[in-house]
Amino acid sequence: MQSNHSVPGKERAIGVFDSGIGGLTVANAVFDLLPAEKIIYLGDTANIPYGNKTADQVRDLSFRIIEFLLQKGCKAIVVACNTASAAALDAMRSKWPEVPFIGMEPAVKPAAKLTKTGKVGVLATAGTFKSQRYAKLMHAYAKDVTMIENPCVGLVKLIEQHKIEHPETRELLESILRPMEAEGADTFVLGCTHYPFVEHIIRDIIDEAEHIINPAPAVARQLKRRLESLDLLNPSTEIPQHEFYASGEKEAMKWAVEYLTGREDVEILTPYLGYPSN
Repeated sequence: MQSNHSVPGKERAIGVFDSGIGGLTVANAVFDLLPAEKIIYLGDTANIPYGNKTADQVRDLSFRIIEFLLQKGCKAIVVACNTASAAALDAMRSKWPEVPFIGMEPAVKPAAKLTKTGKVGVLATAGTFKSQRYAKLMHAYAKDVTMIENPCVGLVKLIEQHKIEHPETRELLESILRPMEAEGADTFVLGCTHYPFVEHIIRDIIDEAEHIINPAPAVARQLKRRLESLDLLNPSTEIPQHEFYASGEKEAMKWAVEYLTGREDVEILTPYLGYPSN
């Protein structure tokens, strides 16, 4: 993509999307690192979760969202969903080669470097674990490390239902984490953007963990590097008005935005993505 030296081009928004509210943890990292950048966030709450869908289904849903974000004039798109990144990131870059895409991937590489026991707990979704992208990461960086994987069935749903502090959520996390801990895992990867919402509970359960890796700050830094390289950083000193969209249920997103940012005046809009809402 060629550099855009016009101020209007630099002031265009950054699109961020996920299957639900999880990607807001990434958007929040972008808010912190790049406060001048306007974010258009879309949670595909009509179709959550993505983790149990086929790669073709996830690719189709992602393409509809990208079309919407590009129609809104976005200058870059953050795929703030591990499942969508695993299933469709290469296809996105092939279809829209002029668009800077920043994707997610489980932090296998840093985890493999950080672990002292040689055992890492990976919390992700079934879609991520089954993907070629994850297989390539494992082959490249985890040959000498044991990755103890769990698809965390039901965790995304509990988070979307704002049941972060609910006993059911803690019980589920204990059932996931205790066996990992018993096998000797000292490093844990949050391989889904929803999971930072419960990071404080994870830390409480496994207080002996050496490292718990939340990839959101690293994704924000990668976005900054890409915008800098393309001369697309917004030079404005004004605070932007972010936009938030939900394709289905809106209450979870309104709660999540308030939870992460403290803002209580956020309006959640409805996007038109070319399919009927559930």
